Formats: sequence, structure tokens, C-alpha cells
Amino acid sequence: MRKLNGIVSMCIIVLFLIHAAMGALQLTGLIPGGSLFMKAAAWTMVAFTVVHMVIGIKLTADTLKALKKSGAGYFRENRLFWIRRISGMAIIAFIAVHVMVFLGSQEGGAFRLTEFNGIRLAGQILLVVSVALHVISNIKPLMLGLGAKDHKALGADMLFVISVMLLLSGIAFVIYYIRWRVF
Repeated sequence: MRKLNGIVSMCIIVLFLIHAAMGALQLTGLIPGGSLFMKAAAWTMVAFTVVHMVIGIKLTADTLKALKKSGAGYFRENRLFWIRRISGMAIIAFIAVHVMVFLGSQEGGAFRLTEFNGIRLAGQILLVVSVALHVISNIKPLMLGLGAKDHKALGADMLFVISVMLLLSGIAFVIYYIRWRVF
């Protein structure tokens, strides 16, 4: 099940990178919104995320049963385990907010939403932060689980690419917010 979760996680990462790149270009006004490919990639990523979430819940339940059976929770020693779970739950909440914020319509060749205010910007920035925390805390076990030979170098390369995309996404959200305020 962990191997399947690793494969699903890699699919999510690839789709996320595509979604983040296209979304950043769309939010900054460099490409038009409402692309069918963008929507298909986003909803496919949501489907993979649901599978990842179900597997994560199953693995978490198995771990909690083992902890209860052993009689020792070792909460302090298992902080990384809990960071991974809590950041995953935060992502799910912020994905729901993200979907609600970016459901819009195509009007006269332009993608239109309801007002993109400060609260919505904060929700999107928190999504970026929670994804960063989740990826950073899970990249090593992902690389090990997929059998990467040089997991440290590959993991660092992946973290660099994902960090750049998260930074660009955050900047794109801010630019979009400014565009709402100015225009």
C-alpha cells in the first residue's frame, strides 16, 4: 500500500507542477483562463489527492492501532508523523477553499471570479505554506519508498523545483490580488 501511495504522490506532484505553472501564468494575465486542459489536470489531481488521502487515513489508523496496542504513544518522538498528518489535513481544507475561490465563469474571453479579497488571498497563501510543509516533511520517505538510489540528491532536486513553483504560485496569488485591487 505504501508503494501505491508513493506512485499516487508522484502523480500528484507532477500534476501540481503543471497546475501551478499554468495557474500562475493565468493569474498574472499571461495566458487566458478557462483552459479545458487546466480543468482536466486540476480535477485529475483532486482524484489522485482523494486516493492519497484514503490511503493516508488507512495507514494512520493502522499506526494508531499499533500505538494503542503497544501502550506507548511516544507523541514527542513521533512529531514528524503528526506534522505529516496535520499538514495533510490542512491541505485538504485549503484545497476546498481553493476550489471554491477559483470556480468562475468565462465572460468575453476573460476568466471572472467573485471578488478576490484579502481573506481569499490569505487562504491561498496558507495552501501554499501547507503544501510546502507537507512536501518537505514527506520527500525523504517518498524517495525511499520509490527506491530512489540517490534519494538525497533527487529529493533535494525535487524540493528545489517544488519550492520554486510554490514561490511563483504565492507571487501569482499576490499579483492577482493586486490586479483585483487596482483594476
